[in-house]
Amino acid sequence: MTADLSQLVKAYDVRGVVPDQWDGPLAELFGAAFVQVTGADAIVIGHDMRPSSPGLSRAFARGAAARGVDVTEIGLCSTDQLYYASGALGLPGAMFTASHNPAQYNGIKMCRAGAAPVGQDTGLAEIRRLAETWLDSGAPVSDATPGTITQRDTLEDYAAYLRQLVDLTSIRPLKVVVDAGNGMGGHTVPTVFSGLPLELVPMYFELDGTFPNHEANPLDPANIVDLQKRVREEGADLGLAFDGDADRCFVVDERGEPVSPSAITALVAARELARNGGGTVIHNLITSWSVPEVVREHGGTPVRTRVGHSFIKAEMATSGAIFGGEHSAHYYFRDFWNADTGMLAALHVLAALGGQSGPLSGLVAEYDRYAGSGEINSEVDDQGARLAAVRAAYEGREGVVIDELDGLTVTFQDAWFNVRPSNTEPLLRLNAEARDAATMTKLRDEVLTLIRS
Repeated sequence: MTADLSQLVKAYDVRGVVPDQWDGPLAELFGAAFVQVTGADAIVIGHDMRPSSPGLSRAFARGAAARGVDVTEIGLCSTDQLYYASGALGLPGAMFTASHNPAQYNGIKMCRAGAAPVGQDTGLAEIRRLAETWLDSGAPVSDATPGTITQRDTLEDYAAYLRQLVDLTSIRPLKVVVDAGNGMGGHTVPTVFSGLPLELVPMYFELDGTFPNHEANPLDPANIVDLQKRVREEGADLGLAFDGDADRCFVVDERGEPVSPSAITALVAARELARNGGGTVIHNLITSWSVPEVVREHGGTPVRTRVGHSFIKAEMATSGAIFGGEHSAHYYFRDFWNADTGMLAALHVLAALGGQSGPLSGLVAEYDRYAGSGEINSEVDDQGARLAAVRAAYEGREGVVIDELDGLTVTFQDAWFNVRPSNTEPLLRLNAEARDAATMTKLRDEVLTLIRS
């Protein structure tokens, strides 16, 4: 058996085309390597609705159990439901999913006990090294008594835990359209929303890992067109869209207009600061200026980090932050083991909207203060050379501040932009923001010209 593990291992998960690269025997090796690196004597495993997920998940379980580890399988679940199980049970966990990626892909998201991340510097590189070593020879035979593999349903407990973190008892009735994209939101939403004063209009709740209606990636505007239309047709109060493994949630208002994840970050931050009497809030460097402004206005301390869940979670653990948010609609909560859960963010939006009489568009206007470009990808031959060219065009200008916390960030008095290289593709990613749309558009086009020249 051969496979190019450099193509399977990404920043926080293992992801490969099925079945040529990513198959049962390889999953068994990863199961064995995972327990050796974590030192676990018990683990929890879940999987999404992709056709290959149950088989890969069970193979991983066999590889772990063969080394004396007891395995709890929670079956079909969202990624944040797996994080719940890891936190509540105090066990390292593995979630089989390729998140928002197309149907032919699959992978693993792994965590230590308490949903602590497994990243390149916290075990992933070692897991990969062991699996590579064992590819041809197989994992060493263990002297341990094989562990047990048992099943446990955690959906009701997960839902109850989330609902105790947000007070929804006194909200007004709301009509909400939810597009699950044939992903795991179709599994979790009915249980989480059960008993709440909500009229639920479901879209694409049938679990189908071939994604027959659209890709389960709401970050692409093409994939929320159906939701936007349905919200307007239904006269709904809002719409929610979940990605394939339902750990991210995107919001559209009553007009069918997308709500910026930065605005949702600011809204939830204000609520968590009020609930906790202040605290630290983490945001990555390409969220809107609105986020740190709102945090300070509500008595909190904003902390700026690099993009990516491992950086957010590490900073949350170090600083004791109560909440963190990213431009990609990942939302992290101290009370959820510092892990990301789009479902909890959605409950906060429902509570905020239902706690007042106005529309969502009016509510979020307070938190959406600037004009943003969104993320724009450009394919380039030499990432370093193009970044250097962009830097050269702006360094030395009066009043310009440049930093390289993550890629290149250039800040002006009335605008900023960031250019970051992709870790896995020959792309540069541009995000720009300004105090007005005309300034943003001019800056965006100027930087794109430099990138693409």
